[in-house]
Amino acid sequence: MTIAVDFDGTIVEHAYPKIGKPIPFALEVLKRLQREDHHKLILWTMREGKLLQEAIDYCEKNGLKFYACNKNYPDEEWKEDDSRKIGADIYIDDRNIGGLPDWGIIYKIIKSGSNTIQDLDFLMDDSRPKTKKNWLIRLGEALDNSQRYQY
Repeated sequence: MTIAVDFDGTIVEHAYPKIGKPIPFALEVLKRLQREDHHKLILWTMREGKLLQEAIDYCEKNGLKFYACNKNYPDEEWKEDDSRKIGADIYIDDRNIGGLPDWGIIYKIIKSGSNTIQDLDFLMDDSRPKTKKNWLIRLGEALDNSQRYQY
């Protein structure tokens, strides 16, 4: 599976143009997905030039090497009027509706093979009765429950 991952606010806290503090478990989860399941990770960020290289260097220093950065494959050449949209199966970005879930939840979603909000029930506490709820309420409950999981 190809996974496009944002940098600022997703792997590290927002401090652009500087590199923020690491977001807990982001690097660990990404390395694990790459190592165990051989997912293809693409760094997908608005950073360019020197700032992009700083992000790449930060990740590599911490043991994470991306398949490509702001490209679909390493040797892809961008022309001025080309779209910068990356072709990926999943996009991990702090600008998602509802924000960035805990990296433990992200890991469980990807490992489950799901990429739909309807499948978040497996993250919910099994001791509570299941009722049909709005997906935003279920997402909020899943995020609250994520504090119990350690990765």
